[in-house]
Amino acid sequence: MEEAEVPLEHLHEQVHHSAEHSRERWISWVALSTAVLAVLAAIAGLLSGHHVNEAMMKQIEASDQWSYYQAKSIKAAVLDAKMSLAAAPNESDQPKRDRYEKEQEEIKSEAEHKEVAAKSNFHKHEVFAGGVTMFQIAIAIAAISALTKRRPFWIMSLLFGGVGCAFLVFAAIAR
Repeated sequence: MEEAEVPLEHLHEQVHHSAEHSRERWISWVALSTAVLAVLAAIAGLLSGHHVNEAMMKQIEASDQWSYYQAKSIKAAVLDAKMSLAAAPNESDQPKRDRYEKEQEEIKSEAEHKEVAAKSNFHKHEVFAGGVTMFQIAIAIAAISALTKRRPFWIMSLLFGGVGCAFLVFAAIAR
């Protein structure tokens, strides 16, 4: 589930080139803001990747726990069958059965906890990925602004960057 990366380095270079050769002062601010947006996009991308990896690890661990739960369930079922078919019940069978039941409850609880952690990490990944998208859009619009020398595009770029920042903050404080 790796994010598709849009190559924006070329646009970023064009913005800096336009800033160097332009007589308009605000173009330099466009270049600076795109550099900041690129850094924020990189941070959001790293955090998004981290959380998707954590989500997958937790889901794998939960699957392992559910397999262990099933193994205990099978042992308990075999023991139940043995106890019901035996003419004289073995005294050690019932404590074993009770132990299997208790272990199953603990295993189930741990598996459910890991599933919740996986869902939480995947949600954070999605929010960070949304931030990456907003930063990439902001950088592209800033490049358009520098190339066309139209300030309203830069303002729009900053708005998209602000939305990207909101995604970062929301993901950071989300549980």
